[in-house]
Amino acid sequence: MTTVRSLFSRARARAHAQPRGFAALAAAGLLPAQAMAQGLPSMEAPSRGEGDGLLTTLQNYLFDFGALGGLILATVAFLIVAIAAIATFNEARVRGEWSKFGVVVVVGVVLIIAIIWLATKASEIL
Repeated sequence: MTTVRSLFSRARARAHAQPRGFAALAAAGLLPAQAMAQGLPSMEAPSRGEGDGLLTTLQNYLFDFGALGGLILATVAFLIVAIAAIATFNEARVRGEWSKFGVVVVVGVVLIIAIIWLATKASEIL
């Protein structure tokens, strides 16, 4: 432990003694990151286009994230309805009460349709 502390204290002393050397060392650490980034594909434009300036482009990206949030909400709702329907089906099979299962399925389908409709309307409003 003392060896590590002495190593850091020596490095700190050298950094304070030669500030330009420390800046050159930090810049050299960024060079490999720039070299690795050269092979990456360029970022795709938002669905509404890039726009005239930075603010318009950011608004268009936020629109895409809002639409994605609506899709995630619809997916979560679908999963919750499916889990409830499966649980109710198992209960109805054991007890023989199919009316509760029918109600859960009908309400679940209406809920999913309403969420999809609301997400579609929200994407038009955004």
